[in-house]
Amino acid sequence: MSHIGHHPYAQAPPTPVRRRRGPLAALAFVVTVAVAAAVAFWVLQDDSPGRPVAGPPERIGVIGAPYKAPWTVWGFTHTDRSADVGPSSDVAAQAISRQPMIQNQHIMGWGADNPEPAPGRYDFASLDRRIDYIRRTGGIPVITLCCAPDWMKGGRKGDTNWNRLEVAPRPEHYDDFARLAATVARRYPDVRYFAVWNEMKGFFDPRRGRWNHEGYTRLYNLVYDALKAVNPENKVGGPYVPMYSHVGGDLGSHLRGPWGSVDQIALDAVEYWLAHKRGADFITVDGPTASDDRDVYPDEVTALDKFVVINRWLRSKTDLPIWWNEYYVEPRTDPWSEDKRAAMHVASLIDHAKAGVSTVLYWNRIPRDGDRTCKGCLWVTTSVPDGGAPGRMLGVLQAFARWFPAGTPMIDVRASSPKVRVLAQPRKAVAANISGEPVRTRVGKTEITLGPYEVRWLDRT
Repeated sequence: MSHIGHHPYAQAPPTPVRRRRGPLAALAFVVTVAVAAAVAFWVLQDDSPGRPVAGPPERIGVIGAPYKAPWTVWGFTHTDRSADVGPSSDVAAQAISRQPMIQNQHIMGWGADNPEPAPGRYDFASLDRRIDYIRRTGGIPVITLCCAPDWMKGGRKGDTNWNRLEVAPRPEHYDDFARLAATVARRYPDVRYFAVWNEMKGFFDPRRGRWNHEGYTRLYNLVYDALKAVNPENKVGGPYVPMYSHVGGDLGSHLRGPWGSVDQIALDAVEYWLAHKRGADFITVDGPTASDDRDVYPDEVTALDKFVVINRWLRSKTDLPIWWNEYYVEPRTDPWSEDKRAAMHVASLIDHAKAGVSTVLYWNRIPRDGDRTCKGCLWVTTSVPDGGAPGRMLGVLQAFARWFPAGTPMIDVRASSPKVRVLAQPRKAVAANISGEPVRTRVGKTEITLGPYEVRWLDRT
């Protein structure tokens, strides 16, 4: 999986020209500003509620459209060494259970063993454990149908070579993979959502320099038919294309901005799949804000607009619900503090919500044994007795799941500073300062001062 992420910086508006003031007027002005700032700071420091906004703001959309409650929109993907094993597994379970979210798991890799080492011989022990953990913590289960047993991609029956995990099944085994998908669906009848494959792994055609979207779509259609045959209520989506971009070179497309240009081969793969799929219940993509050649460019705030442009393009091509099965907003060097990480992710989630995205899944980091900090992890490793404590990002996702589930009306509440992103519903708003300096701003009609990279939840009633 791609683990890169990326960000940008909004420029402050030009300083207005100020008229000269007399000494008394200047003193009165300074005193007034100081008092107002002190009152605003005292009233709204930390997570205290803001003053109610006068008048009904305009409604600007619905979270997760076209899904309705109880779909949560927000969630995460389990990866290697997740919370289902270890002496502090129950500690993490308690934290995860506090607010149910979507939880995604692959059928092979990322914590799951080979589900069919030889034709007709199944081993679901590890996948059972993961799905049971999702159930135990109240998650909405999603299964990603990737990857394929070795014998489907040219390996020997009974062998598992993890170095070849990301190899696609051979065309003569597409039917076998579809049958495996159906077996998985029958084994977990409470799972209703299935993403077919992951980032088109193994489907790149080096001879033509593009994705083999024809081969992927043939596989997808067979899996789609197999899953619908098990239960017509099963929801199936693809093509899970990585939306990579470049600033320079000749790989770009018309989908561009200051952050670079989305690779044309990604757009071609999406359009081919849309035109030739047998059916679909959602469309899924993933990707970083970073470009492949310049990392986060030109800055982390500007680069966030890449997702905005992609979502707008996807909506112009289809009315299917849009899923981001992975998203990354951090630079490859990942030097960020947890405050900055939380603020930038909140800004990205706000953008996705306002674009009408239906599902956003956070790719959980793999905690190292004994790592009690694990930057960006949803929880501290459960492999040690004192582990399992929730991380900052788990709180971010759970807050969005609580206050912005599908069907929640979004209302037009804005910040007076371009350095602050806001998402609001009738009862609650979240504001994120995406700069490294304190910002005094109005959120709607509420005056607040936000610290560097501070995220604050405000009551509106």
